[in-house]
Amino acid sequence: MDTVFRDVRVIDGSGGPSYRADLALARGRIARIAREGEPRPSGRRNIDAQGLAVAPGFIDMHAHSDLALLRDPEHLAKAAQGVTLEVLGQDGLSYAPVDERTLAEVRTQIAGWNGDGGDIRFNWRSVGGYLDRLDEGIAVNAAYLVPQGTLRMLVAGWADRPASPAELGRMRALLAEGLRQGAVGMSSGLTYPPGMYAADGELTELCRVVARYGGYYCPHHRSYGAGALRAYREMLTLARKAGCALHLAHATLNFGENRGRAPELLALLDRALAAGVDLSLDSYPYTPGCTTLAALLPSWAAEGGPRAMLARLREAGTAERIRHALEVTGADGCHGVPVDWETVEISGVGSPVLSGWVGRTVGGAARERGERPWECARRLLTEDRLATTVLQHVGHEENVRTIMRHRVHTGGSDGILHGAKPHPRAYGTFPHYLGHYVRELGVLSLEECVAHLTSRPAARLGLPDRGLIREGWRADLVLFDPATVAAGSTFQDPKQVPTGIPYVLIDGRFVMEDSRRTGVLAGRSVRRASAG
Repeated sequence: MDTVFRDVRVIDGSGGPSYRADLALARGRIARIAREGEPRPSGRRNIDAQGLAVAPGFIDMHAHSDLALLRDPEHLAKAAQGVTLEVLGQDGLSYAPVDERTLAEVRTQIAGWNGDGGDIRFNWRSVGGYLDRLDEGIAVNAAYLVPQGTLRMLVAGWADRPASPAELGRMRALLAEGLRQGAVGMSSGLTYPPGMYAADGELTELCRVVARYGGYYCPHHRSYGAGALRAYREMLTLARKAGCALHLAHATLNFGENRGRAPELLALLDRALAAGVDLSLDSYPYTPGCTTLAALLPSWAAEGGPRAMLARLREAGTAERIRHALEVTGADGCHGVPVDWETVEISGVGSPVLSGWVGRTVGGAARERGERPWECARRLLTEDRLATTVLQHVGHEENVRTIMRHRVHTGGSDGILHGAKPHPRAYGTFPHYLGHYVRELGVLSLEECVAHLTSRPAARLGLPDRGLIREGWRADLVLFDPATVAAGSTFQDPKQVPTGIPYVLIDGRFVMEDSRRTGVLAGRSVRRASAG
């Protein structure tokens, strides 16, 4: 045996009772599980794990580390949490498949999520090329969803109109190519242009392609605010028509009109499950959301792309129309709810000269400057060239707790790592589940919570040998102290790593040891089994 963890509490990911055992690893696999009373294995390295629990490595079902994995080999934000696999390509926007024009546009559009990528060697254009780049060595494993908004950008540009039959045919072909190259499904961001310009019929046709390849559809749907339940119903209907598995991204209900309405959502999901819809969801254990400031604007303001949006912001008359949509009628980018600038906190900027804005709400900055909030927001958007990231304090704790209890729930950080003061979910989602919601609040049992973070997402991804602790399965593992595990990240100091997670392994190789990165780049792309 290469490594043996002695006298460890095994939480195997099934949701069943934990037990004590010696866990022996060899050649990247779990070679033997010796329960109490059985002959004890011995290894080249024997680690006393008394007081620790071992679980399958955590799977982050909603990650925005598309460039961070390439930029930062340490990737401490996720490795330190016990994450051994992230799912990228989220919210309909990422960096493959692209051509030169599309790559430039998407880099600008989501600079607030990932930076502009000026430090990245973009030597790929296809999904397969991106996955090959990940295979050069990354900190943790990664799977990829073909981003529907990027597909539309590539084929139909930024026009707010139905795709022509020829354009839809090309999108279907590009999607099929990405799935053959190993993508696990397709994502959408239906409050983000240009993906939001797609009607349900277009999305249904794309989902039929996803279903043919055994993937799943992961939508950020059209509203988490006004009409949120209607937006959930739309996705369930679409999935049923297409015969496609559905995974609801960062499933929640936000803004004042949705306080306490999580039971209505779960009843809707239960009816769909009873009707045979293949359904799962993820959420993060915090109430605020995080996106770009530009994402709040009405969709018509983005038609034509980032340059066109900046031109509209600079033109006084058009900027006033944008303000009215945001503050009075409720922009579709802000989920149909009039914006409350006191809830919009600036968490990151692209330009260092604007760093003084970080940590302030738009409303607070406006008072300091003696300006209207919209004028502050408009200046920031134009001077930062749309790269500003914000937190939106619009969630409800009772909804968060209710949704995380559901039987098809999984964990997803939605972690945006860019910015001086990112959302703490990027560094703290998984230990926050274990420390706060399990140990402190008792919302979930420890065994149940681990299943949410391991075997359930592995089943959605169709992984045959990850997500459970079983002999012969991959040794993607996390060891933590159930009595002390906690998120170190806070809203005031969000880039702090967790406590109580001493060991993280991928394929039996130590990625974290004594709570420190080892420098080992054990991660690779995880492609659909049928794609090799």
